[in-house]
Amino acid sequence: MSETDALYLAEGSRVGIRLFTYEDGTEFIARARESKELHQPWLFPPTSGPGYAAYAQRVIEDRTRAGFLVCERDGGAIAGFISVSNIVEGAFLNGTLGYGAFAHAAGRGLMSEGLGLVVRYAFSAMGLHRLEINVQPGNAASIALARRCGFRLEGFSPDFLHIDGAWRDHERWALTADMVRA
Repeated sequence: MSETDALYLAEGSRVGIRLFTYEDGTEFIARARESKELHQPWLFPPTSGPGYAAYAQRVIEDRTRAGFLVCERDGGAIAGFISVSNIVEGAFLNGTLGYGAFAHAAGRGLMSEGLGLVVRYAFSAMGLHRLEINVQPGNAASIALARRCGFRLEGFSPDFLHIDGAWRDHERWALTADMVRA
């Protein structure tokens, strides 16, 4: 096992997942800037030092969130990011997933592998029972990723999230630990 492998919470054949760090800012910002065309109008990851610091602080220090970087095992480059937010304990044991691939990694299956790793980690180490993904209906790539990872469509919510200056409709996708075990 290499030193890089020791940093991963879980590993697949091509990627590993690890937690966000403040030190990842320079690479994350550069990759987010390179990926602006891919992300918009769906996603707006931080593209500045202060923006990254604020985002990283939320996913590192807030107990109701967790932030994961999907990294290529060959070289360690950040391929994408996945967050679990709105983590609720008690009887619900639920979290909401958000994710984005970076342009250099898009279309290579790295996020499918990474999301699968995060799902298994969330259902085991984090003790969650249910994960949700909320996706704008026109975001075909994100919907395809949810489907590939076994999420089921549960509904439609008009005016669900405020993104890019307007309230946007979203499809609601979900997966439970029981679905993964089956």
